[in-house]
Amino acid sequence: MSTPIKPILTPGARLREAMSRGVVAAPGAFNALCALAIRDAGFHAAYISGAATSVSAGVPDVGLLSLDHFVHVIREASRASGLPILADADTGFGESEMVRRTVIEYQRAGAAGLHLEDQVFPKRCGHLDGKKLVPLDHACEKVRAAAETAGASPDPSFIICARTDARGVDGFEAAVERAAAYLHAGADMIFPEGLTSEQEFARFARDLKQAVEPGMRYTLLANMTEFGKTPIIPLSRFGEMGYSLVIYPVTMLRVAMGAVTRALATLRETGSVEPLLSGMQTREQLYAAIGYKPGVEWNYPIR
Repeated sequence: MSTPIKPILTPGARLREAMSRGVVAAPGAFNALCALAIRDAGFHAAYISGAATSVSAGVPDVGLLSLDHFVHVIREASRASGLPILADADTGFGESEMVRRTVIEYQRAGAAGLHLEDQVFPKRCGHLDGKKLVPLDHACEKVRAAAETAGASPDPSFIICARTDARGVDGFEAAVERAAAYLHAGADMIFPEGLTSEQEFARFARDLKQAVEPGMRYTLLANMTEFGKTPIIPLSRFGEMGYSLVIYPVTMLRVAMGAVTRALATLRETGSVEPLLSGMQTREQLYAAIGYKPGVEWNYPIR
């Protein structure tokens, strides 16, 4: 008797399955090598940040990069790591037609899902002041377009996350109101940006549950970014408050660039790499990360 073939889960289904077991941490991967490191450290998901992607290209996070640029980064990170990746789609790269294309292109690149935000273009980092929101019906139109496209796609498990920046613009209650409207428009997940305390995260989860129909199924995302409006909160606490996914969007980039800046200062001061050796990834460690053995033919991993 032949053994039944176990179905291969899509990236969206894999991320949903991971979240069903408990809160999932998704560190930000600013390139494919970082995504590999995230996988090898034992994480079950990764995140592609618009901010990290933008500053890695030497430009600010105001929506300057193209859809194709984001897709390239997602594809490399997804193929290298095999992790389910939630990816930032900023304001959707345009109106509803572009939102639909974005869903398709992100899926083809291997993403497990994306999030759309309700700011006007040019957008700002969610933890800066001076943000402006698009009208609610406009934001709902984009969420609906994304949800319809995902539902009719080869991967209907693809996650549509709606981010609202209303907390820092119109207040907490407006954020809850917008989140409920986005769920009714078809979002699977809600991302309340710029909450300012642990108490606000708990209150948001509670108030949103009361604002929608009993039994409505959805998940919540928390943004654990540094140096912003949100205090440092442990992953386990987010889980206790009802959040299923916690992203660390720029953490690894900040750590990496902090080390690069210090190393450059040391090299300039001493004229030698000797003081830097103990903090370096060795050649052997690098080769192990990418699965390469010198003298042995390297097979491109199929994931």
